[in-house]
Amino acid sequence: MLTRSCLLLFLWILVDEVSVSALCPPSQALGWSRTKRERARSLVGPMRNGAAGFQRVKRGWVWNQFFVLEEYMGSDPQYVGKLHTDLDKGENVVKYTLSGEGAGSIFTIDQTTGDIHALRSLDREEKPYYTLRAQAVDIKTNRPLEPESEFLIKVQDINDNEPKFLEGPYTASVPEMSPVGTYVTQVTATDADDPTYGNSARVVYSILHGQPYFSVDAKTGIIRTALPNMDREVKEHYQVLIQAKDMGGQLGGLAGTTTVNITLSDVNDNPPRFSKSFFHLRVPESSAVGSAVGRIKAHDLDIGKNAEVEYTIVPGDGGAIFDITTNEHNQEGIIILKRPLDYETKKAYTFKVDASNAHLDPRFQSFGAFRDTATVKINVLDVDEPPVFNKPSYVMDVYEDTPAGTIIGAVTAQDLDASSSPVRYSIDWKSDLDSYFDIDPVGGTISTNELLDRESIAQHNISIVATKLSNPVLTSRVGITVHVLDINEFPPELASPYETFVCENVIQTFSAKDQDLPPAGQQFSFKSPKEDMKINKNFTVRDFGNNTAGILTKRSGFRRRLQEIYFLPVVIEDNGYPPKSSTGTLTIRVCGCESDGSLLSCSAEAIFLPVGLSTGALIAILLCIIILLVIVVLYVSLRRQKKKETLMSSKEDIRDNVIHYDDEGGGEEDTHAFDMGTLRNPKVVKENLYRRDVKPELKRGPRPPVSQDSADIRDFINQRLKEHDTDSSAPPYDSLATYAYEGNGSKAESLSSIDSLTMDLEEDYDYLSDWGPRFRTLAGIFGEQLYCKLTACC
Repeated sequence: MLTRSCLLLFLWILVDEVSVSALCPPSQALGWSRTKRERARSLVGPMRNGAAGFQRVKRGWVWNQFFVLEEYMGSDPQYVGKLHTDLDKGENVVKYTLSGEGAGSIFTIDQTTGDIHALRSLDREEKPYYTLRAQAVDIKTNRPLEPESEFLIKVQDINDNEPKFLEGPYTASVPEMSPVGTYVTQVTATDADDPTYGNSARVVYSILHGQPYFSVDAKTGIIRTALPNMDREVKEHYQVLIQAKDMGGQLGGLAGTTTVNITLSDVNDNPPRFSKSFFHLRVPESSAVGSAVGRIKAHDLDIGKNAEVEYTIVPGDGGAIFDITTNEHNQEGIIILKRPLDYETKKAYTFKVDASNAHLDPRFQSFGAFRDTATVKINVLDVDEPPVFNKPSYVMDVYEDTPAGTIIGAVTAQDLDASSSPVRYSIDWKSDLDSYFDIDPVGGTISTNELLDRESIAQHNISIVATKLSNPVLTSRVGITVHVLDINEFPPELASPYETFVCENVIQTFSAKDQDLPPAGQQFSFKSPKEDMKINKNFTVRDFGNNTAGILTKRSGFRRRLQEIYFLPVVIEDNGYPPKSSTGTLTIRVCGCESDGSLLSCSAEAIFLPVGLSTGALIAILLCIIILLVIVVLYVSLRRQKKKETLMSSKEDIRDNVIHYDDEGGGEEDTHAFDMGTLRNPKVVKENLYRRDVKPELKRGPRPPVSQDSADIRDFINQRLKEHDTDSSAPPYDSLATYAYEGNGSKAESLSSIDSLTMDLEEDYDYLSDWGPRFRTLAGIFGEQLYCKLTACC
């Protein structure tokens, strides 16, 4: 322990002397020397002998830039240094104070002696130095004796951190077959120790595992290839272990390691090679054109695009029949059939195939030709095939109306296989639903089965099936087109039902049509029947020689009132064989014409209509009549509606007014309008309740006579209201109360019989004579009746 302490003290003194001269500025070191020379000088104070004067104060500190070792493991606080001032004479009158970074927590000072200690272990990697301030004060008055001074405590580095590869593990690649010294990658290790002090941060690189394939530069960490012609196909992946050691690689230095995974990238240094030089394939002759009939493969040890193989067929036996392409996924050569195979024609094909790389590397062409050749032999296998027709299609002609059973042609199919099986023929029923044709199953002759009509179906398309007798599953088909040829079976007829009018000599030009073929080469002739030529004195037919004819008049002076319509028969004949003819009838109408021959009127009603009254005028007259009828109907309906109005709807009838209140009753919850107990408990219904479907007969007292006083009327109405309110037979819904009161605006008061409950026969009506001349007649009537009653003369 003593030896270690002495060694640390020696190192501290050595570092102190070196660091002060190396780290401190020249002015600071000079100041330090000047301070030592002036330590014995007197301090600034008042001049003795009464003389007052001042001298520049010289700092009396004894201090330095202090160092403390990191990672101190001792049990006692680590001594850092001592602060002292010239004012301290050892009389315990000076107190030292310490402030700044870590004062009190990390660093402490003896207030009497000025000794500084570190209370705990320090790590330079966490904080390399601390800045503190020291001051000497009077121990009694705390008055500063010196200005506050700042100093540093640096943490002295020791080799306590090993180098670290922050980016490891590494991955790198280098092309195979690279020369020695080819750059691979670079690794970097970082040491947290102080690089400016000693060799603690000086790192040296070396390879622990990976030789002799790779090497590493001791200073830069660059990894290079160390072995020539490394082949990826032999070994592709390498794992190299790199060590970084500080202290310049010396004994006692700390070390760190990392792994570098190196992959050899591929180059095209290997040609494709067939696994065998001869390939034998068998292909059925029924293989479809464009289908794959075989596969061969040349293996390339390279990968990626360096392993892409191109296949070609060497010109020769199979170049025109077969082709070869490359499968991009597995680099196989796919042999494709270009033309159909026929076992009976050729039974085997032999050709050569070359395989070469698509991407060549000129550096390795000296190794030899980057291609390989193999021989392919293809044997054609015999397949039981369907019969083959000697034509791809057939065309046959037959005249219409040919008798049934007439042979119109034949088809031929044969089996080309070695067995040469017989063939049977049939007609596909879907192509001949009406069975117009028949076929000999052995000879293949086709005949008609029914009479054919070109005008119904001019062309028939049927399908013939040839079946191999030895294997009925094998069939083949061929199409036959049967054209139905035309014969002259239809006479010509008028192209349309002509209806013309007569105004001048040539009335109408007309033509004819024929259903027979060909329409362009037909010739028609027109003439009048022989029997009609003698009796027809009005019209005749003239043939123009171009498949048209005209109608001519034999006389003039046609009158519609005498005869409006004439019928002219026309005989039409064609030039076919045998010739056909028909008779058509033309309708000729007599019309009114202008002097220039233009049509004026040709309708039948024009004969009977007066001159000057057009159709538009007739329509206008008809519309006026319809409008008048509608007006009359509306007027009559309105009159009937007025007669149906009741007396209550008249505004002048003021005897009884019905007032409508559009208010809905309160329902069962309205307990104020009537007694709800009657509805809820039928047992409490009074026996004297009246029926609600019959108008109750009320026994009312005699009404007071109506007077002209409005107060009486008001009392009368109030009495009636009270009667209805207290009426137990009143229904629990809205009711109508009628008050027979007419008013008091007449001198004769009310004339209604409603108020006359009893009629007094002894009443004197003489007062009617006093009411004026308007009531004179009434007074005479009532006066005469009264007189008759009294005298019994009536």
